[in-house]
Amino acid sequence: MPDDTDCPSGQTILQMVKTLEDPLAETGFTYQQETFMRPLLEQFGLKQWNDFAESWNHLGVDRYMADGGRYRRRRYATYSLTQDEILRKPHQPHYQSRDYNTLNGGIERWFKPVTAATGHHPALLAILKLTHRIASDLTPAEQRPHAWHAEVHQFRIEASPDSAGQPTPEGLHRDGVDWVCVLMVSRENIASGETTIHDLNRKTVGSFTLTHPLDTAFVNDSRVYHGVTPVKPVDASRPAHRDVLVVTLRHQ
Repeated sequence: MPDDTDCPSGQTILQMVKTLEDPLAETGFTYQQETFMRPLLEQFGLKQWNDFAESWNHLGVDRYMADGGRYRRRRYATYSLTQDEILRKPHQPHYQSRDYNTLNGGIERWFKPVTAATGHHPALLAILKLTHRIASDLTPAEQRPHAWHAEVHQFRIEASPDSAGQPTPEGLHRDGVDWVCVLMVSRENIASGETTIHDLNRKTVGSFTLTHPLDTAFVNDSRVYHGVTPVKPVDASRPAHRDVLVVTLRHQ
């Protein structure tokens, strides 16, 4: 983990991390734009971003969509995160109960694995380190696991003039984990894609749109629901997609 040195912004790493942690602890979510996130993630090892983002051009079609859609592409990987180590686990299926995913839950879903190069890329490792730091800081010591189970999802949502892309086809939801990080990779020729945050009574408590690469949201999954509005092409004659990285952490 990085020392608490000054970032290019003039703030220390501790101060910048607290800027994320304080609202997350208070409201159950936080959101920061690229201008804040890039210098912070660089202190955790972020580099070669363009190479990392390019890997979203090589995802596989999600063939488990119960709505019959073919608008989602993805790759998937799991890790064990400790204070001292990031260890990739053998490839395994993704599973959510129907309590959390009424559309696609209740079955094991085998997605193409995140490639070896992407899975060990310094950009991904930096994001995992920061997410681990935040989860560990905000979890009471008596509840904090020695190792967190992390799931990494590369998502591309495609939109066409005839069919909007659904970033959250299951609707307003929780993921059945402890912590969620959603990081924008690319928006190409799309409109909308607004994220809304709701309390446990489903009352709206916040909204924002991940617009620029590295715009990032963190969510306490036990405290709030989240959803994203459908995306549509701006120019019907050109390809349109929304690329995001989702990282979730839960107790082993």
